[in-house]
Amino acid sequence: MLLQNITYFAQNKLKDVEVMENLLLFLILFPFGSAVLQSVGVNNTLRKIVTYVSSVAIMAAAIVFSVWWFANGAQPIALLSNTGIIDKVMMAGEIFLMVLVTVLSIKHKKYYAIVLSVVQTVALLWFELIGEKSIAHFEPAEANHLYIDQLTVIMILIIAVVGTLITVYACGYMVDYHHHHTEFKDRRRFFFKMMYVFLGAMFGLVMSSSLTWMYFFWEITSVVSFLLIGYTRTDEAVNNSFKALWMNLLGGCGFCAGIIILGFNNQIFDLQDLIQKSVLMGNAAFVAPVILLAFAALTKSAQLPFSKWLLGAMVAPTPSSALLHSATMVKAGVYLLLRLAPLMENNIAGTMVALIGGFTFLVTSMLAITVTDAKKLLAYSTISNLGLITACAGLGTTTTVWAGVFLVIFHAVSKSLLFQNVGAIENLTGSREIEDMHSLIIRFPRLAYPLIIGIAGMFLAPFGMLVSKWAALRSFLEADDKLVGILLVLFICFGSATTLYYWAKWLAKILSYKPQSTICTNKLSANQHLSILVHSFMMLALCTVFPLISRDIILPYLVNVFGYASEVISENNIVVMIFMLVAVFVIPVATGIVIKKSPPHHAHVYMNGYNEGDDLNFKNSFGEDKRIYLTNWYMEDWFGEKKLYIPSAAIATAIVVICLAYSLGGTL
Repeated sequence: MLLQNITYFAQNKLKDVEVMENLLLFLILFPFGSAVLQSVGVNNTLRKIVTYVSSVAIMAAAIVFSVWWFANGAQPIALLSNTGIIDKVMMAGEIFLMVLVTVLSIKHKKYYAIVLSVVQTVALLWFELIGEKSIAHFEPAEANHLYIDQLTVIMILIIAVVGTLITVYACGYMVDYHHHHTEFKDRRRFFFKMMYVFLGAMFGLVMSSSLTWMYFFWEITSVVSFLLIGYTRTDEAVNNSFKALWMNLLGGCGFCAGIIILGFNNQIFDLQDLIQKSVLMGNAAFVAPVILLAFAALTKSAQLPFSKWLLGAMVAPTPSSALLHSATMVKAGVYLLLRLAPLMENNIAGTMVALIGGFTFLVTSMLAITVTDAKKLLAYSTISNLGLITACAGLGTTTTVWAGVFLVIFHAVSKSLLFQNVGAIENLTGSREIEDMHSLIIRFPRLAYPLIIGIAGMFLAPFGMLVSKWAALRSFLEADDKLVGILLVLFICFGSATTLYYWAKWLAKILSYKPQSTICTNKLSANQHLSILVHSFMMLALCTVFPLISRDIILPYLVNVFGYASEVISENNIVVMIFMLVAVFVIPVATGIVIKKSPPHHAHVYMNGYNEGDDLNFKNSFGEDKRIYLTNWYMEDWFGEKKLYIPSAAIATAIVVICLAYSLGGTL
């Protein structure tokens, strides 16, 4: 009887593992299949059908897997050990990516990208085909290639929900985009194919435990982002796409070097194996490979001095910007850093990552003050918030990792919402300048309200960005390295002040009253409205379930990784969160309703002159005609790119070079 029970249990357990493996492989492979299907999308209707079906399938698979995993105990699990054929396919894929980069680089005479691509691809192929066989006790059949824990599930849900909603948004946006930009060739089939390849690569990246698998998907995201940025094929787009390519390939070289060092020096080929051995042997034994992996992550997450590629990515259509900035690409970098966080506590790798992250947070927040282009402001804001996540990972404590994970969640939803709104506004008004968004709440209320929610999510309570900053600040104050801790506290305090400044300016512009403003015709497609509306509800919902996510997902993850975790925010705070949410949104709305019901009373605006009756034109004391014009102050002379970016990039470069030289000096 006992034997029967054991057999029954083992069979059911095996069945559960098979189900999870199948769902994970579906999430990785299905987006690539959707990319192929987009090739047959000869018209917009068929393209919409493929996009909607693919989005629903991906979301459903991600949610089903997450529910299944939590229902079966939510314990970390390693999967997929025998992958001989898949490994060979990936090698062929690496060669294909190298050839593609080489061909396109020759075509555009950008030869430096060829060198970086060839060096890392040849080195890794040599390691996989020859180098591994020379390492004693290496048994590839026993290596698990996929690893699932709470952080993996979070990333899967972000990619599945936020990423696919962006593709839905793109269905309508790209029609409007090519209607307004007839000078660009319509390459929508290519655009949608690349978006789905991006999603598939991101699924593979966050699920991979094998370092070579992670590297393969890492490189796919680099190449696909390069192709998306160059979508319009203008000189500016081509130059910016190659800037993104060579910076990410440089990081890829660091990733490749880290894999090879770990293999030869430590017989480690798996990220989770690396983390487990660091517990036994100490972080100091793995400083050199960890700092190389961290270097790759810094390039991917566009930290100084590698931030320019993400700013240049703004030439691409808005859906690709939303995808790069929220659900994919840059999240790959901070995801790797959060994985490496336990290995960076109190060593030179952590110091480098923390200082670069904190410094980037401060500098890019200051640079954002000077920006009038909404899309560029969002780019700087993205880099800034990624800097804060990077600093949290570099410090490597339970509280900072807690803060970093929540920053990833809230930033993904909020930034995707903001990019989509800005893209929609640009298509409707022909401008994405903040100064042209005067009285947006009156002219386009259906876009203004979601935009307000997105902005509020970036800097107001009860949204998680502010709460996470508070948690990070508390941890910085308690850092073992007092000098690094003090610097991080200064970075986050002054950076947060500048963040408040530029978000408040934008918010005030949207809510301000401009005489003779009227509701404009909203010709936005249903696809765009659907995605924007769902994002808005997700932002509000996250506030109410914030403590539950902490209790049921983040804290168990921290216990699995660090062995302990302390409560940062309790379940009792849900009531407080709801009350604050009401205060932030309901009270202003209620006030607006009361005002509308009040008897109208109009008084002409007085501008130190004679009002001519329309609140727009005046005569000054000399009898001269003047037109009212109000604008924000952008402080270009104080914090402009020409003054601040180059010195900041130089300082960041010095930090990276010194830390790399120090850590690698004793290894190589």
